[in-house]
Amino acid sequence: MDVSASVKTHVKTTNGMIRPDTFRVIAGPCTVESYEQFVASARAVKQAGFGYVRGGAFKPRTSPYSFQGLGEEGLRILSEVSGDLGLKVVTEVMDPYDIELVMGHAEILQIGARNMANFSLLRRVGAAIAGTDHGVVLKRGLSATVEEWLLAAEHVAAAGGDNVVLCERGIRTFETSTRFTLDLSAVIVAKRLTDLPVIVDPSHAAGRRDLVVPLSKAAVAAEADGLMVESHHEPQEALCDGEQALPVEALMGMKDVLQPFASAMGREVI
Repeated sequence: MDVSASVKTHVKTTNGMIRPDTFRVIAGPCTVESYEQFVASARAVKQAGFGYVRGGAFKPRTSPYSFQGLGEEGLRILSEVSGDLGLKVVTEVMDPYDIELVMGHAEILQIGARNMANFSLLRRVGAAIAGTDHGVVLKRGLSATVEEWLLAAEHVAAAGGDNVVLCERGIRTFETSTRFTLDLSAVIVAKRLTDLPVIVDPSHAAGRRDLVVPLSKAAVAAEADGLMVESHHEPQEALCDGEQALPVEALMGMKDVLQPFASAMGREVI
């Protein structure tokens, strides 16, 4: 199938998260562990100069014995802390029955890599956000082609949700030196085939915090519209993915580190 003929190109995000000539950075912990943990991490995001905080209330973990998130309590913490700090929230929705609940606490609904092909969820999210200021971050599946990724976005758009942002988060390959393989070529290809904004998640791709900033620089050069990175005020104590979370000092310097690369691309890091 010719993907360029099968994917629409007129759908654009209109909720303000992605703006022309800017490079948006979304940061925060993998999961909301407690009020004290999240407020400390969210304050660091604010102090670093970023306006969007991420954090999971519902966590799709490979092992059923791993921390699965705080659920509705986590959502309440997200909205309370973000409201106090003037931040906007990006958090994952996993169940169609939780969509309205999540929308009550977050501006941006994330659909994770494991749910990229959950077409019922995609359509229900699209219908729910239609006519609202809410948006969707749609992560690429672990083994999904660019065509499958873009057509998943079309499921959201066809149901009425036109505030869709694509997120490249690495794909599963034979390489074992990183958690996944960050496919920056897919960012460029997707931007040639659709008007949808494309952001990059270097944290999940690398699985190692020492690679996050270099991959972030590369994402700017690959014409990405932003980043979603994991950060934690005490990454060594994190209940989920601490090894890939940026510590506070790294997050604080990220805007200055990325700005020269963004300037070369005619963008401002926000």
